[in-house]
Amino acid sequence: MSDGIALAAPPCITLQDAAEFIWREADLLDRHDYYPWLALWTEGGRYVIPIERDAADYAAVLNVVYDDAGMRAARVKRLISGFSMSSAPAARTIRTVSRFVVTDSGTDTVTVRAAQNLTEYKYGRTRVMAADVTYRLVRQGDGLKLDQKVVQLINSDDAQHGIGYLL
Repeated sequence: MSDGIALAAPPCITLQDAAEFIWREADLLDRHDYYPWLALWTEGGRYVIPIERDAADYAAVLNVVYDDAGMRAARVKRLISGFSMSSAPAARTIRTVSRFVVTDSGTDTVTVRAAQNLTEYKYGRTRVMAADVTYRLVRQGDGLKLDQKVVQLINSDDAQHGIGYLL
């Protein structure tokens, strides 16, 4: 309350808001629209693809990917440069993200676990990768930002061949 006037608290981030954000992110990645994808992130956000499915501290274990803002930008630069063996030519991908479950929420944050199936077509072959993905979204200004994305491949402890794109 300020000067006798009650200030309305911002509405919590709804599951619908989170799902629409997550679908937008998947669409950007499938269209290889990487610069707008980079803009979805908080400055301190982490993008993680762990090897160990039950790791408690991703910084303390080996990961396929453990990217901060600088590493995400460098990864995007390699993907669009054409000089990365794993990304030339670029794979065609379609992501389907569903089974949204809110695991934690606050006034300006929400953590959502979802299922993702990614279908890739490259070099005349199609393959499917499935993952549990956990997204931590935060409200910044008028919109949402991605503060953490953890992609737990169902076969994370198996050999990973040529993942030349962002999951």
